[in-house]
Amino acid sequence: MNKGQLNTRIILFSLWLLMFAASSQFFIMSPILSQIGEQLHIPESLRGTLITAYAITLGIIALITGPISDRIGRRKILLIGAGAMAVSLLMHQLAIDYWSMLGLRILAGLAGGILTGSCVAYIGDYFPCEKRGWANGVIATGSAAGQILGIPAGTVLAGEIGFFAPFQFFGFVMVFAFLLILWKLPQPQVSNSNCPLNLTHTIKKYWEILHIPSVKTIAMGYLLMFLSISSFIVYFPTWLENSFHANSYNIAVLFLIGGLATVFTGPISGMISDKTGRKQIIIFSNLLLVIIMPLSVFLLNMNHEMYYAVFFIIMLLIVARMIPFQALASEVIQDSQRGRMMSMTISIGQLGMAMGSGLSGLIYTQVGFIGNATLAAMASFLMAFLIQKFIPEKGLTVQGAKG
Repeated sequence: MNKGQLNTRIILFSLWLLMFAASSQFFIMSPILSQIGEQLHIPESLRGTLITAYAITLGIIALITGPISDRIGRRKILLIGAGAMAVSLLMHQLAIDYWSMLGLRILAGLAGGILTGSCVAYIGDYFPCEKRGWANGVIATGSAAGQILGIPAGTVLAGEIGFFAPFQFFGFVMVFAFLLILWKLPQPQVSNSNCPLNLTHTIKKYWEILHIPSVKTIAMGYLLMFLSISSFIVYFPTWLENSFHANSYNIAVLFLIGGLATVFTGPISGMISDKTGRKQIIIFSNLLLVIIMPLSVFLLNMNHEMYYAVFFIIMLLIVARMIPFQALASEVIQDSQRGRMMSMTISIGQLGMAMGSGLSGLIYTQVGFIGNATLAAMASFLMAFLIQKFIPEKGLTVQGAKG
Protein backbone atom coordinates (compact mmCIF):
# COMPACT_ATOMS: atom_id res chain seq x y z
CA MET A 1 0.00 0.00 0.00
CA ASN A 2 1.47 3.37 -1.02
CA LYS A 3 1.25 6.58 0.98
CA GLY A 4 -1.58 7.98 -1.14
CA GLN A 5 -3.75 4.90 -0.57
CA LEU A 6 -3.04 5.02 3.17
CA ASN A 7 -3.99 8.71 3.35
CA THR A 8 -7.21 8.03 1.44
CA ARG A 9 -8.17 5.26 3.86
CA ILE A 10 -7.46 7.46 6.89
CA ILE A 11 -9.59 10.26 5.41
CA LEU A 12 -12.47 7.88 4.70
CA PHE A 13 -12.22 6.33 8.17
CA SER A 14 -12.28 9.78 9.81
CA LEU A 15 -15.42 10.77 7.92
CA TRP A 16 -16.95 7.33 8.55
CA LEU A 17 -16.50 7.80 12.32
CA LEU A 18 -18.15 11.22 12.10
CA MET A 19 -21.14 9.72 10.28
CA PHE A 20 -21.35 6.77 12.68
CA ALA A 21 -21.31 8.87 15.87
CA ALA A 22 -23.46 11.74 14.57
CA SER A 23 -26.22 9.52 13.19
CA SER A 24 -26.18 7.10 16.15
CA GLN A 25 -26.52 9.83 18.80
CA PHE A 26 -29.62 11.13 17.00
CA PHE A 27 -31.35 7.83 16.27
CA ILE A 28 -30.69 6.53 19.80
CA MET A 29 -33.21 9.07 21.12
CA SER A 30 -36.20 7.07 19.92
CA PRO A 31 -35.46 3.69 21.57
CA ILE A 32 -34.39 5.23 24.90
CA LEU A 33 -36.89 8.11 25.01
CA SER A 34 -39.02 6.43 27.66
CA GLN A 35 -35.92 5.79 29.83
CA ILE A 36 -34.89 9.43 29.54
CA GLY A 37 -38.39 10.47 30.54
CA GLU A 38 -38.54 8.15 33.54
CA GLN A 39 -35.06 8.95 34.86
CA LEU A 40 -35.48 12.73 34.44
CA HIS A 41 -39.21 12.73 35.39
CA ILE A 42 -40.31 14.20 32.04
CA PRO A 43 -44.04 13.87 31.17
CA GLU A 44 -44.77 11.71 28.13
CA SER A 45 -46.30 14.65 26.25
CA LEU A 46 -43.00 16.60 26.44
CA ARG A 47 -40.54 13.84 25.59
CA GLY A 48 -40.91 14.26 21.83
CA THR A 49 -39.86 17.91 22.13
CA LEU A 50 -36.32 16.74 22.92
CA ILE A 51 -36.15 15.49 19.33
CA THR A 52 -37.98 18.58 18.06
CA ALA A 53 -35.43 20.92 19.66
CA TYR A 54 -32.53 19.02 18.09
CA ALA A 55 -34.13 19.00 14.65
CA ILE A 56 -35.03 22.69 14.63
CA THR A 57 -31.57 23.73 15.80
CA LEU A 58 -29.87 21.49 13.24
CA GLY A 59 -32.03 22.86 10.44
CA ILE A 60 -31.30 26.50 11.28
CA ILE A 61 -27.56 26.00 11.74
CA ALA A 62 -27.25 23.91 8.55
CA LEU A 63 -28.61 26.85 6.55
CA ILE A 64 -26.04 29.16 8.09
CA THR A 65 -23.09 26.76 7.92
CA GLY A 66 -23.36 25.86 4.22
CA PRO A 67 -22.15 29.25 2.91
CA ILE A 68 -19.57 29.54 5.74
CA SER A 69 -17.95 26.22 4.80
CA ASP A 70 -17.67 27.46 1.21
CA ARG A 71 -15.82 30.48 2.51
CA ILE A 72 -13.46 29.14 5.22
CA GLY A 73 -12.94 25.54 4.04
CA ARG A 74 -14.39 22.14 4.97
CA ARG A 75 -11.60 21.05 7.32
CA LYS A 76 -12.21 23.91 9.74
CA ILE A 77 -15.95 23.28 9.70
CA LEU A 78 -15.45 19.56 10.37
CA LEU A 79 -13.14 20.34 13.31
CA ILE A 80 -15.58 22.86 14.80
CA GLY A 81 -18.54 20.50 14.37
CA ALA A 82 -16.76 17.40 15.69
CA GLY A 83 -15.43 19.29 18.70
CA ALA A 84 -18.81 20.80 19.54
CA MET A 85 -20.56 17.44 19.14
CA ALA A 86 -18.03 15.65 21.36
CA VAL A 87 -18.44 18.23 24.14
CA SER A 88 -22.24 18.23 23.96
CA LEU A 89 -22.49 14.42 24.07
CA LEU A 90 -20.07 14.07 26.98
CA MET A 91 -22.08 16.68 28.89
CA HIS A 92 -25.31 14.64 28.69
CA GLN A 93 -24.36 13.01 31.99
CA LEU A 94 -25.01 16.40 33.64
CA ALA A 95 -28.71 16.45 32.69
CA ILE A 96 -30.90 16.49 35.80
CA ASP A 97 -34.33 17.49 34.45
CA TYR A 98 -36.28 18.37 31.32
CA TRP A 99 -34.78 21.82 30.82
CA SER A 100 -31.16 20.74 31.20
CA MET A 101 -31.70 17.84 28.78
CA LEU A 102 -33.45 20.17 26.35
CA GLY A 103 -30.47 22.54 26.46
CA LEU A 104 -28.03 19.70 25.78
CA ARG A 105 -30.08 18.48 22.81
CA ILE A 106 -30.10 22.03 21.42
CA LEU A 107 -26.31 22.13 21.79
CA ALA A 108 -26.04 18.75 20.01
CA GLY A 109 -28.34 20.07 17.28
CA LEU A 110 -26.04 23.05 16.82
CA ALA A 111 -23.09 20.71 16.34
CA GLY A 112 -25.12 18.48 14.03
CA GLY A 113 -26.03 21.49 11.91
CA ILE A 114 -22.35 22.33 11.53
CA LEU A 115 -21.51 18.75 10.47
CA THR A 116 -24.54 18.14 8.24
CA GLY A 117 -23.53 18.12 4.61
CA SER A 118 -19.88 18.81 5.44
CA CYS A 119 -18.79 15.18 4.97
CA VAL A 120 -20.39 14.98 1.53
CA ALA A 121 -19.04 18.41 0.60
CA TYR A 122 -15.52 17.40 1.70
CA ILE A 123 -15.71 14.32 -0.53
CA GLY A 124 -16.76 16.54 -3.44
CA ASP A 125 -13.76 18.80 -2.77
CA TYR A 126 -11.13 16.11 -2.19
CA PHE A 127 -11.99 13.21 -4.51
CA PRO A 128 -12.09 13.35 -8.32
CA CYS A 129 -15.44 12.87 -10.05
CA GLU A 130 -14.79 9.23 -10.91
CA LYS A 131 -14.27 8.33 -7.22
CA ARG A 132 -16.91 10.46 -5.50
CA GLY A 133 -19.69 7.88 -5.78
CA TRP A 134 -17.45 5.19 -4.29
CA ALA A 135 -16.30 7.50 -1.47
CA ASN A 136 -19.86 8.58 -0.66
CA GLY A 137 -20.90 4.92 -0.55
CA VAL A 138 -18.15 4.13 1.95
CA ILE A 139 -19.09 7.06 4.19
CA ALA A 140 -22.79 6.18 4.04
CA THR A 141 -22.06 2.80 5.63
CA GLY A 142 -21.24 4.72 8.83
CA SER A 143 -24.90 5.62 9.22
CA ALA A 144 -25.92 2.03 8.45
CA ALA A 145 -23.41 0.74 11.02
CA GLY A 146 -24.96 3.14 13.52
CA GLN A 147 -28.36 1.55 12.95
CA ILE A 148 -27.09 -2.03 13.02
CA LEU A 149 -24.49 -1.78 15.81
CA GLY A 150 -24.57 1.64 17.46
CA ILE A 151 -28.26 1.90 18.29
CA PRO A 152 -28.71 -1.64 19.69
CA ALA A 153 -25.48 -1.31 21.72
CA GLY A 154 -26.52 2.13 22.95
CA THR A 155 -29.97 0.87 23.92
CA VAL A 156 -28.44 -1.90 26.02
CA LEU A 157 -25.99 0.56 27.62
CA ALA A 158 -28.87 2.85 28.55
CA GLY A 159 -30.77 -0.04 30.09
CA GLU A 160 -27.80 -1.29 32.10
CA ILE A 161 -26.12 1.99 33.16
CA GLY A 162 -28.41 4.94 32.51
CA PHE A 163 -29.76 7.08 29.66
CA PHE A 164 -26.51 9.07 29.46
CA ALA A 165 -24.29 6.03 28.74
CA PRO A 166 -24.81 5.83 24.96
CA PHE A 167 -24.22 9.57 24.59
CA GLN A 168 -20.95 9.20 26.48
CA PHE A 169 -19.92 6.32 24.22
CA PHE A 170 -20.68 8.24 21.02
CA GLY A 171 -19.00 11.29 22.53
CA PHE A 172 -15.71 9.40 22.95
CA VAL A 173 -16.02 8.12 19.37
CA MET A 174 -16.43 11.74 18.26
CA VAL A 175 -13.32 12.76 20.24
CA PHE A 176 -11.33 10.13 18.34
CA ALA A 177 -12.75 11.40 15.04
CA PHE A 178 -11.82 14.98 16.01
CA LEU A 179 -8.20 13.94 16.67
CA LEU A 180 -7.98 12.08 13.36
CA ILE A 181 -9.27 15.13 11.50
CA LEU A 182 -6.86 17.40 13.37
CA TRP A 183 -3.81 15.26 12.66
CA LYS A 184 -4.55 13.55 9.35
CA LEU A 185 -7.24 15.36 7.36
CA PRO A 186 -5.86 17.86 4.81
CA GLN A 187 -7.69 20.90 3.53
CA PRO A 188 -8.65 20.12 -0.11
CA GLN A 189 -6.93 22.26 -2.72
CA VAL A 190 -10.01 24.06 -4.00
CA SER A 191 -10.86 27.72 -4.35
CA ASN A 192 -12.97 29.07 -1.52
CA SER A 193 -16.05 31.16 -2.18
CA ASN A 194 -15.84 34.94 -2.17
CA CYS A 195 -19.56 35.40 -1.59
CA PRO A 196 -20.41 37.69 1.34
CA LEU A 197 -21.51 35.94 4.53
CA ASN A 198 -24.07 38.52 5.59
CA LEU A 199 -27.56 37.33 6.46
CA THR A 200 -29.31 39.35 3.75
CA HIS A 201 -27.27 37.81 0.93
CA THR A 202 -27.72 34.28 2.30
CA ILE A 203 -31.50 34.63 2.63
CA LYS A 204 -31.72 36.11 -0.88
CA LYS A 205 -29.91 33.16 -2.44
CA TYR A 206 -32.04 30.59 -0.60
CA TRP A 207 -35.20 32.49 -1.56
CA GLU A 208 -34.17 32.43 -5.23
CA ILE A 209 -33.73 28.66 -5.16
CA LEU A 210 -37.02 28.10 -3.36
CA HIS A 211 -38.85 29.94 -6.16
CA ILE A 212 -37.82 27.27 -8.67
CA PRO A 213 -40.97 25.11 -9.20
CA SER A 214 -39.09 21.80 -9.10
CA VAL A 215 -37.37 22.76 -5.83
CA LYS A 216 -40.71 23.70 -4.25
CA THR A 217 -41.97 20.18 -4.99
CA ILE A 218 -38.87 18.54 -3.56
CA ALA A 219 -38.88 20.78 -0.46
CA MET A 220 -42.50 19.96 0.43
CA GLY A 221 -41.78 16.28 -0.21
CA TYR A 222 -38.89 16.36 2.26
CA LEU A 223 -41.06 18.01 4.91
CA LEU A 224 -43.83 15.41 4.55
CA MET A 225 -41.42 12.48 4.36
CA PHE A 226 -39.65 13.32 7.62
CA LEU A 227 -42.90 14.32 9.33
CA SER A 228 -44.30 10.85 8.62
CA ILE A 229 -41.11 9.13 9.81
CA SER A 230 -40.93 10.96 13.14
CA SER A 231 -44.68 10.70 13.75
CA PHE A 232 -44.44 6.92 13.70
CA ILE A 233 -40.92 6.04 14.86
CA VAL A 234 -40.45 8.36 17.87
CA TYR A 235 -43.16 6.85 20.08
CA PHE A 236 -43.21 3.34 18.62
CA PRO A 237 -40.73 1.96 21.24
CA THR A 238 -42.61 3.77 24.03
CA TRP A 239 -45.87 2.20 22.88
CA LEU A 240 -44.28 -1.27 22.82
CA GLU A 241 -42.92 -0.78 26.33
CA ASN A 242 -46.17 0.57 27.77
CA SER A 243 -48.56 -1.80 25.99
CA PHE A 244 -46.59 -5.02 25.58
CA HIS A 245 -43.86 -4.72 28.26
CA ALA A 246 -40.96 -4.71 25.79
CA ASN A 247 -37.59 -4.19 27.51
CA SER A 248 -34.33 -2.53 26.43
CA TYR A 249 -33.05 -5.74 24.84
CA ASN A 250 -36.24 -6.11 22.78
CA ILE A 251 -35.91 -2.50 21.59
CA ALA A 252 -32.22 -3.04 20.78
CA VAL A 253 -33.09 -6.03 18.59
CA LEU A 254 -35.92 -4.03 17.02
CA PHE A 255 -33.55 -1.31 15.79
CA LEU A 256 -30.99 -3.90 14.73
CA ILE A 257 -33.67 -5.37 12.48
CA GLY A 258 -34.54 -1.87 11.26
CA GLY A 259 -30.90 -1.26 10.39
CA LEU A 260 -30.73 -4.51 8.43
CA ALA A 261 -33.83 -3.45 6.49
CA THR A 262 -32.09 -0.19 5.64
CA VAL A 263 -28.93 -1.89 4.38
CA PHE A 264 -30.92 -4.46 2.43
CA THR A 265 -33.37 -2.05 0.80
CA GLY A 266 -31.22 0.99 0.02
CA PRO A 267 -29.13 -0.37 -2.88
CA ILE A 268 -32.04 -2.37 -4.33
CA SER A 269 -34.51 0.54 -4.34
CA GLY A 270 -31.85 2.77 -5.89
CA MET A 271 -31.19 0.30 -8.72
CA ILE A 272 -34.90 -0.25 -9.36
CA SER A 273 -35.53 3.50 -9.54
CA ASP A 274 -32.66 3.85 -12.03
CA LYS A 275 -34.40 1.38 -14.32
CA THR A 276 -38.10 2.07 -13.82
CA GLY A 277 -38.03 5.75 -12.81
CA ARG A 278 -38.08 7.53 -9.45
CA LYS A 279 -41.74 8.53 -9.48
CA GLN A 280 -43.31 5.07 -9.56
CA ILE A 281 -41.35 3.58 -6.66
CA ILE A 282 -41.81 6.71 -4.48
CA ILE A 283 -45.59 6.70 -4.97
CA PHE A 284 -45.91 2.92 -4.54
CA SER A 285 -43.90 2.92 -1.29
CA ASN A 286 -45.91 5.84 0.11
CA LEU A 287 -49.26 4.23 -0.66
CA LEU A 288 -48.20 0.98 0.99
CA LEU A 289 -47.20 2.97 4.09
CA VAL A 290 -50.62 4.65 4.09
CA ILE A 291 -52.18 1.20 4.53
CA ILE A 292 -49.59 -0.59 6.66
CA MET A 293 -48.87 2.07 9.32
CA PRO A 294 -52.43 2.23 10.81
CA LEU A 295 -53.03 -1.47 10.10
CA SER A 296 -49.92 -2.40 12.10
CA VAL A 297 -51.48 -1.01 15.28
CA PHE A 298 -54.48 -3.34 14.97
CA LEU A 299 -52.30 -6.30 14.04
CA LEU A 300 -50.01 -5.83 17.04
CA ASN A 301 -52.94 -5.41 19.41
CA MET A 302 -54.08 -8.85 18.26
CA ASN A 303 -50.59 -10.42 18.28
CA HIS A 304 -47.85 -8.22 19.73
CA GLU A 305 -45.12 -10.78 19.00
CA MET A 306 -45.22 -9.64 15.36
CA TYR A 307 -43.63 -6.27 16.11
CA TYR A 308 -40.21 -7.28 14.75
CA ALA A 309 -41.72 -8.22 11.39
CA VAL A 310 -43.93 -5.12 11.32
CA PHE A 311 -41.01 -2.79 12.03
CA PHE A 312 -38.86 -4.50 9.38
CA ILE A 313 -41.56 -4.00 6.73
CA ILE A 314 -42.17 -0.36 7.69
CA MET A 315 -38.44 0.46 7.66
CA LEU A 316 -38.12 -1.32 4.32
CA LEU A 317 -40.83 0.90 2.81
CA ILE A 318 -39.44 4.07 4.42
CA VAL A 319 -36.04 3.44 2.83
CA ALA A 320 -37.63 2.33 -0.46
CA ARG A 321 -39.12 5.81 -0.90
CA MET A 322 -36.24 7.79 0.62
CA ILE A 323 -33.39 6.61 -1.61
CA PRO A 324 -35.17 7.32 -4.95
CA PHE A 325 -36.43 10.63 -3.59
CA GLN A 326 -32.90 11.71 -2.62
CA ALA A 327 -31.71 10.75 -6.10
CA LEU A 328 -34.55 12.79 -7.61
CA ALA A 329 -33.62 15.79 -5.46
CA SER A 330 -30.04 15.72 -6.75
CA GLU A 331 -31.25 15.90 -10.35
CA VAL A 332 -33.40 19.03 -10.26
CA ILE A 333 -30.83 21.81 -10.00
CA GLN A 334 -27.56 22.89 -11.58
CA ASP A 335 -24.21 21.71 -10.17
CA SER A 336 -23.31 25.20 -8.95
CA GLN A 337 -26.46 25.36 -6.81
CA ARG A 338 -26.39 21.81 -5.41
CA GLY A 339 -24.55 22.59 -2.16
CA ARG A 340 -26.92 25.37 -1.24
CA MET A 341 -29.93 23.23 -2.09
CA MET A 342 -28.52 20.39 0.03
CA SER A 343 -28.44 22.63 3.08
CA MET A 344 -31.95 23.91 2.41
CA THR A 345 -33.59 20.52 1.87
CA ILE A 346 -31.86 19.09 4.95
CA SER A 347 -33.21 22.01 6.96
CA ILE A 348 -36.73 21.57 5.60
CA GLY A 349 -36.56 17.85 6.34
CA GLN A 350 -35.52 18.65 9.90
CA LEU A 351 -38.51 21.00 10.16
CA GLY A 352 -40.75 18.08 9.22
CA MET A 353 -38.94 15.91 11.77
CA ALA A 354 -39.49 18.59 14.41
CA MET A 355 -43.18 18.94 13.58
CA GLY A 356 -43.75 15.19 13.71
CA SER A 357 -41.81 14.75 16.96
CA GLY A 358 -43.61 17.63 18.67
CA LEU A 359 -47.07 16.55 17.57
CA SER A 360 -46.48 12.86 18.29
CA GLY A 361 -46.12 13.42 22.04
CA LEU A 362 -49.43 15.27 22.28
CA ILE A 363 -51.24 12.80 20.04
CA TYR A 364 -49.84 9.78 21.89
CA THR A 365 -51.00 11.00 25.30
CA GLN A 366 -54.40 12.23 24.08
CA VAL A 367 -55.38 9.63 21.45
CA GLY A 368 -52.92 6.75 21.67
CA PHE A 369 -50.46 5.35 19.18
CA ILE A 370 -53.17 4.86 16.56
CA GLY A 371 -53.20 8.65 16.31
CA ASN A 372 -49.45 8.69 15.59
CA ALA A 373 -49.82 6.02 12.92
CA THR A 374 -52.72 7.90 11.32
CA LEU A 375 -50.75 11.16 11.18
CA ALA A 376 -47.81 9.31 9.58
CA ALA A 377 -50.16 7.74 7.03
CA MET A 378 -51.73 11.10 6.16
CA ALA A 379 -48.30 12.67 5.57
CA SER A 380 -47.33 9.71 3.36
CA PHE A 381 -50.53 10.09 1.33
CA LEU A 382 -49.93 13.81 0.82
CA MET A 383 -46.38 13.09 -0.35
CA ALA A 384 -47.66 10.52 -2.85
CA PHE A 385 -50.26 13.01 -4.10
CA LEU A 386 -47.62 15.71 -4.48
CA ILE A 387 -45.30 13.45 -6.48
CA GLN A 388 -48.14 12.22 -8.70
CA LYS A 389 -49.44 15.71 -9.47
CA PHE A 390 -46.27 17.76 -9.92
CA ILE A 391 -43.56 15.39 -11.13
CA PRO A 392 -43.69 14.43 -14.83
CA GLU A 393 -43.29 10.78 -15.80
CA LYS A 394 -39.76 11.44 -17.08
CA GLY A 395 -38.72 13.39 -13.98
CA LEU A 396 -38.04 17.04 -13.35
CA THR A 397 -35.98 19.30 -15.57
CA VAL A 398 -32.69 20.57 -14.18
CA GLN A 399 -33.08 24.27 -13.34
CA GLY A 400 -31.16 26.98 -11.58
CA ALA A 401 -31.60 30.31 -9.91
CA LYS A 402 -30.35 33.44 -11.56
CA GLY A 403 -27.10 34.89 -10.43
